[in-house]
Amino acid sequence: MAEATYTRVALARHIAGAPTPDDFRIETVPIPPLAEHQFLVANAYVSADPGTRSRLSPGASYAPPLPPGATIDGFSVGRVVDSRNEKFPVGTLLTLGAGGWATHSISNGRGYVAALPDLGVPATAWLGALGVPGMTAYFGLKRVAELRAGAHVLVTSAAGPVGATAGQLAKHWGAAKVVGLAGGEAGRRWLVDEAGFDAAIDYRVADLDAQLAAAFPEGIDILFDNVGNAMIDRVLPLMRLRGRIVVSGMVADYNRSAAETPGLHNTREFIGRRLRMEGLVVFDDLPAFPAAQAEVAGLLRLGKLKTREVIRDGVEALPLLFSELFAPGNADFGRRLVRVGAGV
Repeated sequence: MAEATYTRVALARHIAGAPTPDDFRIETVPIPPLAEHQFLVANAYVSADPGTRSRLSPGASYAPPLPPGATIDGFSVGRVVDSRNEKFPVGTLLTLGAGGWATHSISNGRGYVAALPDLGVPATAWLGALGVPGMTAYFGLKRVAELRAGAHVLVTSAAGPVGATAGQLAKHWGAAKVVGLAGGEAGRRWLVDEAGFDAAIDYRVADLDAQLAAAFPEGIDILFDNVGNAMIDRVLPLMRLRGRIVVSGMVADYNRSAAETPGLHNTREFIGRRLRMEGLVVFDDLPAFPAAQAEVAGLLRLGKLKTREVIRDGVEALPLLFSELFAPGNADFGRRLVRVGAGV
């Protein structure tokens, strides 16, 4: 009998600057025997996440760097096909936080592993609005920003899955104005026409400061930032008294070393405006995920929350799909997923 194998994407070398497909390698390797309490998952979908970039260079981040040769991080949805764990029997549909860029994953049930209840949404939603992107938006607004009705909200990288969800939830929860920053014209149109943002501004325009000031003549209560220090710094003078800044991601800074990363210069605004800035690691809110996911699923079913997915086929598509996240002028937008198997 032929040895059972799976296909994965491994880190070929630590990355300096923007990632390219050459920084990764595709490998077919044996599936090892299961140890006690382990189970084997045949993945159906795997995600490409910009936050993964922070682990692909040496040096500390909010998670330790991956060594060359390791399977690349990625969330996945799949089914258990073999099990030595009574909590996750064969046939269980679940999502894995450490599934990785692979056709199959082995887990012992620790960490972010959840059997999926039937909430009447597509399986891919568990990697988007009901997954870490959606929960980041949810708890970033609820817990960190303490969103209140009537707030004026600016969302950066707004056409991405975190930003798009954050803007829509803010509107649903009573924000008076939600404006998004995004690069491509198609994404900006979608934010206004489909997702219900009040406006969307091209972050690349020369007069961005003037456009932001015009969009928020009364100032900004909440900055939900997915971009990084330079963007935060330019928005600080527009913040209202007791404004809140949610540091959700740093897509503009992930490819920079610590020495290359811009600093904050407008810090005097924190004093006069009594501002608060807080970072967010959404797994702090893991016990509250089920209730939040049920609420968001209801919005999806009613069509009150819009999502967009970019789905490609085959695990081999992951290196390019990921690299495109950081490519200048990339106009595509939405949750980036790869279909690596069937069965959901």
